[in-house]
Amino acid sequence: MSCEIKTVNTGKCDIKYFTFGSGKKTFVILPGLSVKSVLLSAEIVASAYDSFAAEYTVYLFDRRENLPERYTVSDMARDTADAMKALGLSDVYLFGASQGGMMALLIAAENPGLVKKLALGSSCVSMGSENFGVIRGWIDLARKKDGRALFLDFGEKLYPREFFEKNENAFAVIGESVTDEEFERFIILAEGTEGFSAESGIPFIKCPVLILNAADDAVLGSRAGEELIAAFKDRPGFSYHVYDGYGHAAFDTAPDYKERLKSFFNA
Repeated sequence: MSCEIKTVNTGKCDIKYFTFGSGKKTFVILPGLSVKSVLLSAEIVASAYDSFAAEYTVYLFDRRENLPERYTVSDMARDTADAMKALGLSDVYLFGASQGGMMALLIAAENPGLVKKLALGSSCVSMGSENFGVIRGWIDLARKKDGRALFLDFGEKLYPREFFEKNENAFAVIGESVTDEEFERFIILAEGTEGFSAESGIPFIKCPVLILNAADDAVLGSRAGEELIAAFKDRPGFSYHVYDGYGHAAFDTAPDYKERLKSFFNA
């Protein structure tokens, strides 16, 4: 499925995105933290979500261009919400994965009229020192410009052992292609995650919520997912599922993941 990468200006910054599908409903994907932009894999992502294309018009937003030296998750959420509004989007079915889930929480809390349903994958309510250790290690590798080690640790932490071992060489090769600009951008985005908290905003999220977590999340830890579920339990329209054996990136590897999202959105 072909995807054209476009740019929207919010009045404060430029944000790149791509879109596919022709449905009347709007589905927005906010990807997680990455070293290389997910826009480079636009056609792969579109193929993975092709079951949505008939019923939804799908948008995937990257983080803003020309990052400031300090760029928090709150800043990311605010800029992305502005981009969605600049494009005239409304009644959005919003899915955020990992850091994208943190952004999605803030967007739903601060823009209740924008989000119709909210789905969160492998995310958290807050990011303190106790669950920032893995990301801190990635920042250290990026500062050393050791792309090979960074991508190998990414692969090992995000994916099941069998998947990682099968693709270990590919992770290493991609890591060796990381540019200085990509290292610098990654460091800013990763550092912006520390200190994130959506606790004060959760009471303002009134739309239906789906949480999809991984029992063996080696990035955020299983406790982060449990705390996220606890924050929404007993709410009308809330549901969750915990994946066992798929790791943090269950959103990429669990075979029924997209179907769970679609069933939630269509309910």
